[in-house]
Amino acid sequence: MNIIKIKDRSELEKKLPSMPWYVEKFINYKLPDLSPSSLLEYVRDYDTFFSWLLAEGLSSAPTVKDVPLIDLERLHMDSIDNFKMFLATRKENSNGKTTIARKLSSLRSLFHYLSQIAEDENFYPLLKRNVMAKVEIKRTHKPKDTAAKLEGKLLQEAEIAEFIEYVQTGYPIDVAKNKQALYSYELNKVRDVCIISLILNSGLRVSEVFNLNVEDIDLKKKLTYVYRKGKNDDTFKTPVYFRQEAVDCLSSYLEQRQLRYKAPKREKALFLAVANGKKEGERMTKRAIQEMVIKYAKRFGKPYLSVHKLRHSFATDYYLRNDLYKTQEQLGHASPETTQIYAHLTDKTMAEAIDKSSE
Repeated sequence: MNIIKIKDRSELEKKLPSMPWYVEKFINYKLPDLSPSSLLEYVRDYDTFFSWLLAEGLSSAPTVKDVPLIDLERLHMDSIDNFKMFLATRKENSNGKTTIARKLSSLRSLFHYLSQIAEDENFYPLLKRNVMAKVEIKRTHKPKDTAAKLEGKLLQEAEIAEFIEYVQTGYPIDVAKNKQALYSYELNKVRDVCIISLILNSGLRVSEVFNLNVEDIDLKKKLTYVYRKGKNDDTFKTPVYFRQEAVDCLSSYLEQRQLRYKAPKREKALFLAVANGKKEGERMTKRAIQEMVIKYAKRFGKPYLSVHKLRHSFATDYYLRNDLYKTQEQLGHASPETTQIYAHLTDKTMAEAIDKSSE
């Protein structure tokens, strides 16, 4: 996997200079959150789109790299419909609706960034008109298909407690002869156990864990406040409850947070890390959280585990004890359709449990 990532990063670096400057700006914005492989797919999708623009005469630029933002602002819905038709009739398009949906989704991400996030020197959006905001992209993956991909790759019931216990006591035994790994573990043990326990007892996303501040945690009510999108894409703070099992871990970490990481008073982040060469702790990055989980997962014997799969593990377990709508609310899903993957996953879990009981 690492070899593939290295290869894709190299390919990404080769392709980026041939893209318009605003695409490179977008890719750099996404770099901390997405893998080189995902970003490379974005760039390939943009190359297809910009090449089509030139071929159709919708831009007078001499090359893809020179396509100006104004050409994107002038696009009509008819142009996007024609692009969809072009994708549907391409000989090399072997995935049909799935490929088309992915390419349109890539475009929508770029246009959203340019119109809603990126600014010029006068604080105005780089893209004044976003035609992709009108484009509806239909889901191509059914909950049943997603559930099938996750089968066997999640922690099941007792394994949730076993994984947390492994991080607490098993990992240091496994790395006892590796002084560097053991030193890092002893330094961050309480924090790491806390993060993993919190995710497995609440179902928080990695972005939500990353954005947590100390003031967001209420141990008495067993809840934390996170930013989530509402029905109209408005972002607001909403309470998310965590199980009792996470309370002790959070209490232990909060007691050590200041002493262990020596964060300045202005640093409000809940989870901290001390970067090489620095003396004061600062907000732990999303990538560091993801890499930390993978480190323990590999030693635990489940190398496919990730932060997102820990979230799925919690959700499957939670759904077994509750219902669809409570699970939807806990996870912050906009639609119950997304939550239905856990209905399919738990059907499998229940079947296996019945088989075991009859042995």
